[in-house]
Amino acid sequence: MGLRAAALHVHHGLQPDADAWVARVRAQCRRWRARGLPVDFHWRQLEGRPSPGESVEAWARRGRYAALAEMARAAGASLVLLAHHRRDQAETFLLQALRGAGPAGLAAMPRLAQRDGLTWARPWLNASDAAIDAYAHRHRLRGVEDPSNADPAFARSRLRRDVMPALRAAFPDAELALANAAQRAHEARECLGEIAAADVAAIRDADGALVVARWQALPPARAALALRAWLHEAIGRGAPQTLVQRLSRELAAAGAARWPAPGGVLERHRGRLRLVPTPAAPAAPAVALQIARAGTVDVPAWGGRLRLRRVVAGGVALARLQRCELRPRTGGERFQCAPGATPRGLKKQFQAAGVAPSARAVPLLWADGELVAVPGLGVDARARAPAGVPQVAVEWIGPAPPAAARASGRRRSPR
Repeated sequence: MGLRAAALHVHHGLQPDADAWVARVRAQCRRWRARGLPVDFHWRQLEGRPSPGESVEAWARRGRYAALAEMARAAGASLVLLAHHRRDQAETFLLQALRGAGPAGLAAMPRLAQRDGLTWARPWLNASDAAIDAYAHRHRLRGVEDPSNADPAFARSRLRRDVMPALRAAFPDAELALANAAQRAHEARECLGEIAAADVAAIRDADGALVVARWQALPPARAALALRAWLHEAIGRGAPQTLVQRLSRELAAAGAARWPAPGGVLERHRGRLRLVPTPAAPAAPAVALQIARAGTVDVPAWGGRLRLRRVVAGGVALARLQRCELRPRTGGERFQCAPGATPRGLKKQFQAAGVAPSARAVPLLWADGELVAVPGLGVDARARAPAGVPQVAVEWIGPAPPAAARASGRRRSPR
């Protein structure tokens, strides 16, 4: 067919054997190429860690898909094939049901989706894991079992280990039935989405505000559906069910009112409901620094500390930090993550590295009028010191240390 395959592997940095897995996949692709098969190997390692309150699963999923998209585009691929199968779909349906999800959640994983300029497909979604295992055995393909699959700390692992075997024992066709239910939920979601889009267009004004009188004219079920869809547009994500329920009860009352919502406050005024965004916190000021050695530097103006750790490669030269400056993001900054890579805006780099939005409000380290380091991303490839030069890696730590330590203003070197 004249096509090349790109094998994409993501190193999450969560398992002791993760480096060995990279080597294993690289070796397998090398053997395939030696047989004349057109396959190229690409891999990325995720940087950072989950932010406070964020689950490891959510952090890893977000970073994984960002890395897959980046590698696919770099390889010139337009189609990404994912290996989810019928058991995965059944588990996802059950997990969503246990979380109280509606049709959108119960639809589980789509077979085909367009996202990030790529087509994402799951060709095995109707295949059983037994059929896939049999194929792998017949063709002598050996896989690796991720130990986190058996870790009871994760909800999916508990479901897979304790619930699904009992369910299959009592109902042999349970897996197929749950996957079919997910397909029907997907069809229902598509229909409901079309109805909601039409109703939202009818109940909002030219400025995008929800016109309460028009919303009230809808039948109750459609009113709830339209409200949820309008809220999704207004706040940029799914609204909490508690907020939808409260608005459904209180929105029709006369007079002005306000309701707290993600990203701001919902305000009803003169028969219109609008989201008033929370004003952005004022940016911390630029802070001039003189750094002569590795250690920790308190930065009270930013409510945190700058940690500088000696490294043998990939760091910024200490000599460049004799006169440097911490600055807030102003927009337009570009960061180069690796030698030869294309410099990209910080938002894209944070997304590709899997850095949560809540962890992006960090100061940028500048020296000689150049951006040299971004906490969470590392040292800009253009600013990395050559081998043999005293150099440091840069890390930002928040919140601030105790007041007594901040007041001293001392620079502390690690032992």
